[in-house]
Amino acid sequence: IAIGSGVAQTLGAGVGDMVQLISPNGVQGPFGTSPRTSTYEVVHVFQVGRFDIDRVRVYMPFAEAQSYFNRDNVVDELEVLVEDPERIDAYLDDILAAAGPNMLSWTWQQSAGGFLRALEMEDNIMFVILSILVLIATLNITSGLIMLVKNKGRDVGILRTMGLSQGSILRVFFICGASIGIIGTAIGVVLGCLFAIYIDPIFNSVNWLLGGGVWDPSVRFISQLPAELQWADVLSAVAMSLGLSFIVTIFPARRAARMNPVEALRYE
Repeated sequence: IAIGSGVAQTLGAGVGDMVQLISPNGVQGPFGTSPRTSTYEVVHVFQVGRFDIDRVRVYMPFAEAQSYFNRDNVVDELEVLVEDPERIDAYLDDILAAAGPNMLSWTWQQSAGGFLRALEMEDNIMFVILSILVLIATLNITSGLIMLVKNKGRDVGILRTMGLSQGSILRVFFICGASIGIIGTAIGVVLGCLFAIYIDPIFNSVNWLLGGGVWDPSVRFISQLPAELQWADVLSAVAMSLGLSFIVTIFPARRAARMNPVEALRYE
């Protein structure tokens, strides 16, 4: 038989050890049902990364399982693995047709429906939180440009008296604020992509520095944190960051463009 890593840890068993399985549905006798016991050799210890599977599951040859559970020539359940799990609905008709009549389907999306909805809600909430953080960061651009406009009021007034138009002044300050947003977004995208790609080594390093216990599979039900870089998410984050930084830059830039050169040079 092959046992999960959690089962092996609980039993203290490894490859080559003998384990005894006990089933309450055994042989019918005059004094009732006696438990069925069989001893098997452990030939493999597997780990799929899900704590709820690794700690409870055991695999054995199909014929031996039928004999052990007294289910000769009976198949209770068929598990089918497909190449593209996201398109499971496209496979259902062919699978049910091949399985025969009176068969019911139970997909991974149905079994993990609540978990998938929780992940979708978490994804939306995280995007809202990210938007708020980016908005707070862009307000620093606004405050910095306002101080820049105030400090450069004399220079703006001189440029206006020399014939520089309001549009030119607006473009100058807009470029100043937009360049900050572009540089910050570029640095954030690079760091974020690297963090997503190397998330497991980062967690392992943190776990090693803190002496373990940072990632407990018994609590989180997965042995490691999988991450897949989705370019659609990256592009949406970039668009949101650049959009907010450009929008908040317009207001101090318009204030500088509308500055009256007479008021700017009155006390100079």
